[in-house]
Amino acid sequence: KGGPFPPAFDDNEPDPSNVKASSVREIYEYANDTSGKYTIPLLWDTKLKTIVNNESSDIAYMFNSCFNDFAENPDLDLYTEDDVQEKTKLYQVSEWLSPLMIHGVYRCGFAKTQWAYDRAINDLCAAFDRADDTLEQQRYLTGDTLTDVDIRLFVTLLRFDEVYTVYFKANARLVMLTPSLLNFCRDIFQMPGVAETCNMEQIKAHFFASHAEWNKYSVIPRGLGFMELLDMPHDRDYGFGGSSGDNGDEGIVMIPPPSQEDGTEFAQGFGPTDEDEIHDDLAH
Repeated sequence: KGGPFPPAFDDNEPDPSNVKASSVREIYEYANDTSGKYTIPLLWDTKLKTIVNNESSDIAYMFNSCFNDFAENPDLDLYTEDDVQEKTKLYQVSEWLSPLMIHGVYRCGFAKTQWAYDRAINDLCAAFDRADDTLEQQRYLTGDTLTDVDIRLFVTLLRFDEVYTVYFKANARLVMLTPSLLNFCRDIFQMPGVAETCNMEQIKAHFFASHAEWNKYSVIPRGLGFMELLDMPHDRDYGFGGSSGDNGDEGIVMIPPPSQEDGTEFAQGFGPTDEDEIHDDLAH
């Protein structure tokens, strides 16, 4: 159902929908929107008391400029809407980042055959390494400008070592052993307003207690202390172009890519059937 409201964590805000719902499902039912799944996030119109949108990428794009009259930072443009060349770069990065990295961890976790897992982990490692290579050469994924794809990569990397490596079997890589990605995370985490949105306790409680068939007793692993690393100084204010060993992280050992002896090729993406299956599993 999603819920119940009020929230289980004391520092969370209560249901903001203004319809006194006891669960996410009740919000959908109030809006007479019951033909699909009851998913979050969703954008709620408190005046008309209805759902505006429940697709995260659409909502993020709306927030980029549609509410600038009410925004604290209206000049922040994560989609470079007025720069065609920069916007093209953003779309080019999205073409590989979304299917292979962001959705890639879920493809690993929800794989139901060894072949599907092997293909997914190979794709994930390829995207991980591509992000690593890119961020060794430049501050952000499209160059010198922070964009939506950087935020999407950041929230994936934030969960990677503490959740995805264990829960989704994505353990062929670690962010904390990859200097360029670790410092990229530090850079964004230390930007004003970001750290307070990153609650690892709640992230881990959600993932490790969501699937009884995977974690019957909802035991939450301690983890590697990734969040403590994010408060340390980063090197993203300096020049780029050196190797990963040039940025001061001594003792770092890079994990090699997976073997391709089985002939498996990196997939260029995944079709609607795979994506629907991911969303079906997440919904339950």
